[in-house]
Amino acid sequence: MDPSLDKALLGMTLEEGEEPFVIPDLPEYYSIERNAVSLVGRLLNPQCQNISEVILEMPRKWRLYDRVRGVALSRDRFQFIFKHEHDLLDVLNKGVHTSNQWTLAMERWVEIPPPDYLQFIEVWVQMRNIPVNHYTKAALTSLRDFAGQVIEVEFDPDKPQLKDYIRVKVKFNLSKPLRRFKTVTVPGGEVVKILYDYERLQKRCYSCQRLTHEQSQCPFFQAAYAHAEVKGKAIENFQSQLAERVIKEDDPLFGVVLDSQVGINPLNGRPKIADEVLEGMRHYLLEAEGAEKLARKERIKWSLKEIEHDPIAQKTMLRLEPPPTFTADLNKGKGFVFDFQKQNENLRSMNSPGGSKLMASAFRVGNALSMEPRLLGLASEDVAFSESGGVLCQEGGRALL
Repeated sequence: MDPSLDKALLGMTLEEGEEPFVIPDLPEYYSIERNAVSLVGRLLNPQCQNISEVILEMPRKWRLYDRVRGVALSRDRFQFIFKHEHDLLDVLNKGVHTSNQWTLAMERWVEIPPPDYLQFIEVWVQMRNIPVNHYTKAALTSLRDFAGQVIEVEFDPDKPQLKDYIRVKVKFNLSKPLRRFKTVTVPGGEVVKILYDYERLQKRCYSCQRLTHEQSQCPFFQAAYAHAEVKGKAIENFQSQLAERVIKEDDPLFGVVLDSQVGINPLNGRPKIADEVLEGMRHYLLEAEGAEKLARKERIKWSLKEIEHDPIAQKTMLRLEPPPTFTADLNKGKGFVFDFQKQNENLRSMNSPGGSKLMASAFRVGNALSMEPRLLGLASEDVAFSESGGVLCQEGGRALL
């Protein structure tokens, strides 16, 4: 291709020019006079609100009909132009307005909107459960700010109060959740909850208490749902493992070991009986025939029943876990106990000539107790069955159940 033609193609653009169009600064290009009697608003939850419905619905709600005209500015912004100033002020004074039960943010039009334009709404809040000794202007001033920037308070200490709440008008930040209560501590140590109820606000997210989305779209709810889904799958896998470990009909232990005695313990997630122990039971039964086999089955049943209420025996003999250790030192692992007299006595006893010998003797006694054999009660050709009750026995040099 010709280099000059290639260069010309690269320089081509679908746009007519890069220079922006400048709107002439002339009166006929402005609509300031018309906008001066208008409200501008936005949908807080565009997924549940429709801009065309707002344009058609709100004049009917306000009962203005032909005295107001709506304009859709974008997919989530709108404008209402009023014929009369008093109609505009009446709509503003009514407070929060909703469409499809979701809140609308509306403010009076300004030529140059500030950065926080349409980011706040003015809403009345009912404060309940105020301590009886703190119905004062100073206390109410402190408590009301938790719901938003306070604009007005309905409170007259010299007049009867017929309602069980104080009404406060606040400027609420739409990017924040609605506060339902605030825990406060009054002088004297009593803890109370100041309850907040918002007038004219209908739907909200029940997970994060925001006005901008439903619960199904809430990032906090989705995160919790994902966590619950992962947890649910883990539970399903756990339950499938339980089902897989049930004794089958072709298993030598079928009818000998109950389903409730095997599988995974739901409390700790570990097998109730170790695979090695179950395999030892199977070999123990397969090596016998006839009456001897029946006797061995009864011994296994009896042995399992004997240690059914002995958690240590279950731990060491069925699950093959190391036995627990016990200590009389109630402060073990706590670090310094700040009992200096006792610590000095311990130091003197350890540094004394007989101290190390006493400790060594104690260690030897403890080891001897932990190594004490337990009679396990499954008789074999080499070891007779014991009436003392146990589970393990020895046959041909092999531990069996």
